[in-house]
Amino acid sequence: MTQGMTTYAALLRGINVGGSRKVPMAELRTLMEGLGYDGVSTYLQSGNAVFSSGHGDEDTLAAELSGALEKHFGFTVDVLVRDHAYLRAVLDACPFPAADLEAKQLHATYFSEPVAAERFASIDQQAFLPEEFRLGNRVLYLYAPDGLGRSKLAENLSKPRMTKGVIATTRNWNTVTKLVELTSG
Repeated sequence: MTQGMTTYAALLRGINVGGSRKVPMAELRTLMEGLGYDGVSTYLQSGNAVFSSGHGDEDTLAAELSGALEKHFGFTVDVLVRDHAYLRAVLDACPFPAADLEAKQLHATYFSEPVAAERFASIDQQAFLPEEFRLGNRVLYLYAPDGLGRSKLAENLSKPRMTKGVIATTRNWNTVTKLVELTSG
């Protein structure tokens, strides 16, 4: 990596799900390289890309990539960009015993900005046990022992009134861990 470069993960929200909003990873890599990003690679088909850049900050890079995606594919794609230090801090601050859980039981929802606990005050956490969530720095940790697809708590957390005004995108713990590894330089 060239001096002055920072390695980031780009998290694209809501692409390649159920046959709609298709963004082929090879096209995404080419598009990102065209923006001048270095070392572009993708992880899985669900909108995770790693790249290095010497210009901009997370929000500027996210807006730049989102705009390029809309121009190229013809639909809006919400993008979050996070650097290695942030991704590592999310991993390290996990309030659940990640090492003792299956990756499908633990998820992180990344937010575009800090969210206050009051946003989720209407959710009776006791009613969803053993499922639980905790807030961190621009992230919500979700423990769903039966997986995300069966989680009633996840269903409630993702309602529009809970995410109004912020970009929110969720990754399972395998992806959380892998993105830390891929951005470590």
